[in-house]
Amino acid sequence: MPEAATDAAAAPGTAISIRGLTKRYDRLVAVDELDLEVAIGETLALLGPNGAGKTTTVECCMGYRVPDEGTVRVLGHDPRRDRAALAPRTGLMLQEGGVYPHAYPEEVLRLFAAFYRAPLDPEALLERVGLTGSRRTRFRDLSGGQQQRLSLALALIGRPEIVYLDEPTTGLDVAARRSTWELIEELQADGVTVVLTTHLLDEAEQLADRVAIIDHGRLIAQGTPSELTRAEHPRVTFTARPGLELASLSAALAAPVTEPSAGRYLVDADNEPELLVRLSRWLAERDERIEGLHTGTSSLEDVFLRLTSEDAEVVP
Repeated sequence: MPEAATDAAAAPGTAISIRGLTKRYDRLVAVDELDLEVAIGETLALLGPNGAGKTTTVECCMGYRVPDEGTVRVLGHDPRRDRAALAPRTGLMLQEGGVYPHAYPEEVLRLFAAFYRAPLDPEALLERVGLTGSRRTRFRDLSGGQQQRLSLALALIGRPEIVYLDEPTTGLDVAARRSTWELIEELQADGVTVVLTTHLLDEAEQLADRVAIIDHGRLIAQGTPSELTRAEHPRVTFTARPGLELASLSAALAAPVTEPSAGRYLVDADNEPELLVRLSRWLAERDERIEGLHTGTSSLEDVFLRLTSEDAEVVP
């Protein structure tokens, strides 16, 4: 059997190369001339609001969707044409579904393991994701968090070189979330390329080597978490009761104040001592309790909210 064709233009050390990717659904442009590269062994967090084009991009990388324009190359291969060559080298964790509801975790893992030449040990993997006690529980009867952990195990059973993780910690409790982070960090240490889609900005900051923010199918920012937050000038953020009088507070501080999310306020000014005094005085006069205060560069959440909000204003 001849070896599947590869793309000679793929740069050495590149796991995923996306050039001018455009995908439409009728009149909706889901992905709009997207250019993006992921290095071998890199963890990329793909961030964006709902409907930004993240899932469609991953589906094109997996060969599930055909681009209307542009090219996608994964490990030098066309993911649609060379799916047979790529399937043993990639893993995909779906956010939900994908498992027969009457199947048991143990039998599903053993079935998937049979598809690969050198799979991980199903028993050890069940233990690693905390499902040993649920090995004979039907998938439909597992909790949402347990289903997530099984989906993660299925993505890893074949020892993939690239793994796509779609919201991997959704529905997990704190301990299971931390365990999942540790498992992803083990993948990173083994040189596995990870593409992570998440709505949890602290997760992206913790795990990602690089962050790509997509909105309306377009790449609007990318860089390491520290690069993206360092680019922002120093600001003051605090948490308090949602719905404070922003006009009055802005006037008292002589600086713009916004509420990018409920109860989370951003003061667009340097953290001078006098500014903090005025803020404390304004809150005290109204008997408002401050729950948290941060000074310095913006968080990744601040950057994300600002960029996606600004982009939404210019896109019809």
